[in-house]
Amino acid sequence: MRYRADITAGALKVPESRIIAALLLRDLNEAGWKEAIYGQNVLQTRSLKTAARLTLLLRGRLALMDADLWTLVCNGSGTVATQACLAAAVKHSMLLGDFLDLVVREQYARYAKALSNTLWDDYMLDCRGRDPEMPQWSAATIERLRPSVFQILAEAVDIANKRSLTRQPAYVAYAVLQ
Repeated sequence: MRYRADITAGALKVPESRIIAALLLRDLNEAGWKEAIYGQNVLQTRSLKTAARLTLLLRGRLALMDADLWTLVCNGSGTVATQACLAAAVKHSMLLGDFLDLVVREQYARYAKALSNTLWDDYMLDCRGRDPEMPQWSAATIERLRPSVFQILAEAVDIANKRSLTRQPAYVAYAVLQ
């Protein structure tokens, strides 16, 4: 299955990703993870369920990358850490990656000033053609996916205005490119 809806669990979550990256760099065993997440509540969540959900999402994203990227997330400037988190999110979610590749890239080529909700709706319809085994998501799930993806783009400095979805030029930090 190419597409999953787990991106609705959270946007980039850069502050929380910094914490998870630091734990990954420490190469903790499972007992160490449980102590940090549940015992010390390093993510500062109100419930254990939220801590578990965030850890599953962010550790899953970052685990696909290497220690060099974890270091950028953990110690990089705000821009570098955000772009490193975006790289991990793209690798983790084909739904996000394909949207950036197929839709946002085309909008850049057309010098479009804004993204539209219609672009997302059309993209979602086209996803079934790329992945016939894609789950049949409820209308509510599809509605939650769009703001999650657009929030990620806004955090990663691609959308200047979240309401109008106005785009702005995006530049990738050299350290992230490396």
